[in-house]
Amino acid sequence: MAQKGHSSVEEVLLGPGLFRFLKDLKAHNDREWFTENKARYEAEARDPMLRLIGAFSGPLSAISRHFIADPRPTGGSMFRIYRDTRFSKDKSPYKTHLAAHFPHRTVSAGGVHGPGFYLHLEPGGSFAGGGLWHPDADSLLKVRQAIVAKSAAWKTLRKSGLEIEGEALMRVPQGFAADHPFAEDLKLKDFYITTGFTNAQVLAPDFVDQVAAACRQAGPLVAFLCKALDLPW
Repeated sequence: MAQKGHSSVEEVLLGPGLFRFLKDLKAHNDREWFTENKARYEAEARDPMLRLIGAFSGPLSAISRHFIADPRPTGGSMFRIYRDTRFSKDKSPYKTHLAAHFPHRTVSAGGVHGPGFYLHLEPGGSFAGGGLWHPDADSLLKVRQAIVAKSAAWKTLRKSGLEIEGEALMRVPQGFAADHPFAEDLKLKDFYITTGFTNAQVLAPDFVDQVAAACRQAGPLVAFLCKALDLPW
C-alpha cells in the first residue's frame, strides 16, 4: 500500500536510465549532444525527479508544514540543468547532476540561501539533508548570536552526534569570544547536515522514505536555524 504522501511506488521509482543519462551527459557535455538527447533527459531524468518531488510533499509536511516541495518543471523545487557559466572558467553548459531545494514558505527567508532541505542526485555522489548554505551577512550574524544566546539548545543539538558541515573562517569572527565553548561553530559560514546514498538506494522503491529520513535527521538543526532567523518551524 502506498504511504501517505506517495502517489504510488511505481510512479515515483527512479529508473536506472537516470544515472546512465547523467554519466553520458558528463562524457558529452555539449549543446549538440544534449539537443539530440533532450527527450531522453525529460523521460529518464527530469520527469522522474519531478514525480519524486511531488511524492515528497507529504513526508516533508510531516517534518514541518513551513517547507515547500514544488513539482513544477519551471520555478519549482528542481534546479535547472543549465549551468550559469558567466563567471566560471568551466564553460560546460550542463550540470551533471540533478538537484532539488525545498525552501521555507516565507518568501523573504532567503530562497536557496535560507533554511531549507536539499536533494542531490549524481552517480556515486547522491545525498540529502538540510541546513543553511551561503547565508547573507545579516542571517549569518543572527545564527552566530543564537549559538551564543542559546548555548544550552546548541549544546543539546551538538551532543546528539549530528555532524554539521560547512565552510569555515580561520579565526572566530570579530565580536565573539575566541575562547567561547563553541568557537569552532562560530567560525562556520554554512550550517548543514547531509546523508549520502548509494546508486542502489536512489533506485530503490522506498527512496522517498530515505530522503524523508535524511531530512528528519537534519530537522533539529533546521529548526534551530529557523528560530534564530525568526521564522516559524
